[in-house]
Amino acid sequence: MEIERKFLVDPTALPFAPDNFVCEQITQAYLVVDEAGKEVRIRRKGAVYTLTVKSGSGLARQETEVAIDAAQFHALLHAAEGLVLEKKRYLVPLKDGLVAELDLYGGALRGLAVVEVEFLDEKAAASFSPPDWFGEEKTEDRRFKNAVLVKSGTSPEMLLAS
Repeated sequence: MEIERKFLVDPTALPFAPDNFVCEQITQAYLVVDEAGKEVRIRRKGAVYTLTVKSGSGLARQETEVAIDAAQFHALLHAAEGLVLEKKRYLVPLKDGLVAELDLYGGALRGLAVVEVEFLDEKAAASFSPPDWFGEEKTEDRRFKNAVLVKSGTSPEMLLAS
């Protein structure tokens, strides 16, 4: 089970320089995305490759992840048919041992920035008070799921204006 909250962030108004934190370059490609919230994706995060199946939407979602190797990743990448996104993820420590995963998107989504925080349970998620640099919460807004973002091809300007 994945339990996380997601927020918009204004990348020009951060109270810190992201490059002061650990950065992971991420490539995600989506093999299956359906209207019910099921998605199958492959991911390269640095030198780590995974295949992930997620279902549901909102705060808590089912998630199963298995390791794959680079050759499997590249073989499956062709099946994604253009449903690929690139982002840099900065790991920003928060109080109580939590970590903010600040994602700055590249490519067609350049300019979009979100931050996610994962929790051990829904009670911890509900009691979380976001720092001032977090923007509007988008946990329940399907438009901000990575699978929807990559599939819609919506520009950040159009997305943020709606």
